[in-house]
Amino acid sequence: MAVTAQMVKELREKTGAGMMDCKKALTETNGDMEKAVDFLREKGIASAAKKSDRIAAEGTTYISVNGNDAVILEVNSETDFVAKNEGFQVLVKELADHLLQNKPASVEEATAQNIVEGTTVESHINAAIAKIGEKLSLRRFEIKTKTDNDAFGAYLHMGGRIGVLTVLEGTTEDSVAKDVAMHIAALNPKYVSRDQVSQEEVEHEKEVLTQQALNEGKPEKIVAKMVEGRLGKYFEDVCVLDQTFVKNPDQKVRQFVESKGATIREFVRYEVGEGIEKREDNFAEEVMNQVNKK
Repeated sequence: MAVTAQMVKELREKTGAGMMDCKKALTETNGDMEKAVDFLREKGIASAAKKSDRIAAEGTTYISVNGNDAVILEVNSETDFVAKNEGFQVLVKELADHLLQNKPASVEEATAQNIVEGTTVESHINAAIAKIGEKLSLRRFEIKTKTDNDAFGAYLHMGGRIGVLTVLEGTTEDSVAKDVAMHIAALNPKYVSRDQVSQEEVEHEKEVLTQQALNEGKPEKIVAKMVEGRLGKYFEDVCVLDQTFVKNPDQKVRQFVESKGATIREFVRYEVGEGIEKREDNFAEEVMNQVNKK
């Protein structure tokens, strides 16, 4: 029996499983909807789908480097307990290896790819969900490339709570690039340099600073000068090159990298769960939930 898009849609609505998993289930069961549901349940995929409405805001960041390619990714779980689970950590490394080898352009493309023959990344994650018992998800990743004359800086803070990947040109010293990555983990800049800050953002900041000065009762004739001074402080907050280097307060980051003959091309900084609205759980209840799963 031919499997139609409508049948796949119906099975997906029934189980919440991924499109490719639904298509495979229907193909394996010759289009029998009930058998397809059972097929997914037996594979642990339907039960994984039931967890899809849970909030996965814990987890880890991870960085893998292979020659001139590197990937930084964030994989989420529901609790910090699971983030320390060996099975979860193995999954994270497998996903990193897959991303480096296949270089998908998006999470959607990645999850539809086969991680092993006949098994998609989505199915592989769902199998881990069935085994571990929590919602897990590949949230985001970025793949970076460099030349033989450049360096990657890879730094994981607090066991992966924060991950930073830097790309420095003009040096092959990974230790220099890692020092910059450690700085970025600590101070959380948004940009490499001032020229990356949009004019719209600069103008907005000027408006805020102007109103701030006026509210302080400063004379209008000196407000403009004050704003320029405070704008410099703003750039120090958001641009890594303007920041005081955490490992040497007598230097700016710009001076540090220039002393090594290097320039910062780009960086990626991930912090686990940033931007995700987290559920406020009672800690004792969370512990009991984990105990009851065993």
